[in-house]
Amino acid sequence: MLERRQTLQRVGGDKGISLSERLAARLATSVYGSKLHAMRLRGRYPLKLLGVARDPVPGDAAVGERIAAGRLIHAGHTAMVRDLDFGAAGHPAAWREWADSWLWLRDIAAHEPDRNAGSGAAASLAEPLAARWLARFPAFDPLAWRADVTGQRLLMALSHAPLILSSTDQIYRSLVLSALATWARHLDRAALRLPDGLGRAQALAGLWAAGLLIPGGEVRATRAMAALEALLARLVLEDGGMASRAPTDALGLADLLLHAGTAAEAAGGRAPLAFAQALAKLVPGLRGLALGDGIVGAWSGSAAIAPPVLDRLAKQAPTGAQAGKGGTASGYHRLVAGKSVLVVDAGPPPLARLAPEGHAGTLAFEMSDGDQRLITNCGGVRGLALPLPEPLAAGLRTTAAHSTLVVADTNSTRIRDDGTLGLGVETVHVESRTSSEGHWLEASHDGYARRFGLTVRRRLWLSPDGLDLRGEDALEPATIGALKRRVQRSFDIRFHLGTGIAATPTADGTGALLKLANGKVWAMKVRGGQVSIEPSLWIGPDGAMHKTQQLVVGATTEAGQASIGWSFKRAGR
Repeated sequence: MLERRQTLQRVGGDKGISLSERLAARLATSVYGSKLHAMRLRGRYPLKLLGVARDPVPGDAAVGERIAAGRLIHAGHTAMVRDLDFGAAGHPAAWREWADSWLWLRDIAAHEPDRNAGSGAAASLAEPLAARWLARFPAFDPLAWRADVTGQRLLMALSHAPLILSSTDQIYRSLVLSALATWARHLDRAALRLPDGLGRAQALAGLWAAGLLIPGGEVRATRAMAALEALLARLVLEDGGMASRAPTDALGLADLLLHAGTAAEAAGGRAPLAFAQALAKLVPGLRGLALGDGIVGAWSGSAAIAPPVLDRLAKQAPTGAQAGKGGTASGYHRLVAGKSVLVVDAGPPPLARLAPEGHAGTLAFEMSDGDQRLITNCGGVRGLALPLPEPLAAGLRTTAAHSTLVVADTNSTRIRDDGTLGLGVETVHVESRTSSEGHWLEASHDGYARRFGLTVRRRLWLSPDGLDLRGEDALEPATIGALKRRVQRSFDIRFHLGTGIAATPTADGTGALLKLANGKVWAMKVRGGQVSIEPSLWIGPDGAMHKTQQLVVGATTEAGQASIGWSFKRAGR
């Protein structure tokens, strides 16, 4: 028997960026715009690069085709190339970040595969855009020169150099090369001022690549790598999760390390060992969050991630298609039996400063039968190509948008007006066992302890053949809030169903029959409550909204406690 117990805590998790950090950031921005900083950025510009990195992340050929047609389109916003002003006030923030990062180089390269030749249609599209951007932002700009954006821009320029440096115009070439050196000098000072997170990694990765491929950057590369190695140790957890608990952050960091690693190859070396070690954790960790349909679910603010992305990572990373089981650090647990896969969120929310778009979905789970998604959460927004309407995006973060228990229609962790996660779940206790008799997982959280005097406990058992899932959701008196728990509280247990599932209630109202798209039938039964079938939705990896249904078990506490048992059993084999 394999048995494991652990307690995960969110210490100071509701504290975002501190006031002193905000003031320091404002002061830094003021300094970067000064004449003193402009003087610091002066220096010799390189006559050439020492090599060209390779971009392992595929671009979108359709976006490149639109650029060729004279339109820069991203995040639902269109800017016409003929009269383009990169800094115009009408551009939304998501479009500005994409445009200022020069990520459109990747899309042009995907549309025009002659990029390695350094001539032809790809260069004729890229060079005018680069020249226009450089003319618009020759000096510091708070958005265009933001450290994470600048780090990405450096990586894109260094790996798509043939697209922007094939011109015979020596003045233009000198301008580009000088800009690359100037951005690196800016990051020498700005990269380490960023708080921990993916943005800091982007700034440091771009700085390190510049140190390798721009002549005279040996000291710069050494300093950047030391800072990047220390950051990876803080961001990447032992079980492959991210400190932010967001799968899209893990994906972004994995792609960043794969991309930056090619700079070392271009300079005649090998990618750092720290990159390989981080990837050996990140990729299995991501694959461990995928259900049988190959899709990584929407956890902690992330949008769902499509299978082709994971397949690409499996080919590029040293661990291949290995899937991690999680649990020890990230709080995500993967249970597999027969053709059934469960992924359970048994961890507290991340620190507010690391997850500005986190979810309040503690103890939620997703489940699949083969390639059919049976139970799911409603979705997330980070990583989608197109933004969702704000009311919908906000609703996806709530506890009710997850397959878990919610008390009095109140989030288990508060979501503040500014989008950060406030007080709520601080501690999650987890016990798990695996034997020949199946998988057991029991977890509890204190998200409703202070407000309602209640502790939430969820017990799960999955049979060895994966055809029988039994659970119990309980509300128990918490050690604090004794007066509050005396009040009778209503609560719901929600099970959001996968797409294509037809739910039919049983005659006694204590269950439902679920017919999957492939014809298989699961029977859901409840002890201690009544089941209703209500509308729901699921946001797919492409951002499409699918109308679905949800099973809702409604009940109330008695004497400050309650217990609801439930089961999902597949009919037939």
